[in-house]
Amino acid sequence: MNLEELTARLHAIRDNNDWRGFHSPKNLAMAASVEMAELVEIFQWLSEDQSRQLPAADLAHAGQEVGDIVLYLLLLCSELGLDMNEVVRAKLADSERRFAK
Repeated sequence: MNLEELTARLHAIRDNNDWRGFHSPKNLAMAASVEMAELVEIFQWLSEDQSRQLPAADLAHAGQEVGDIVLYLLLLCSELGLDMNEVVRAKLADSERRFAK
C-alpha cells in the first residue's frame, strides 16, 4: 500500500469538494471515532464465534468501515505532519520490545 499515493488521492477529493476547512485534526479524529463506532456496531450482540464468521454482507460492510477509519487516519496524519509509516513502525517496535518473548 503506497500511503503517499493514497494521501494524495484523498487530498484531491478533499480539495475538489472544498472540504479542507472541515479537516482539522479535531474533526478528523472525531470522524475516525464515528467510523470506528460503525465498525463496532456490526459486532454488537454477536458471540465470539459469530464475530469470527460474519456473513458475506457483514464482512463487506466491516471492510468498508475499516477503509473509512484508515482513510481518516491518513488525513489526520497529514494534518498533523506525521508520517503514518513511521508512527506505525515506531509503535510496532515498542510493542515488540514490551510484549515479544
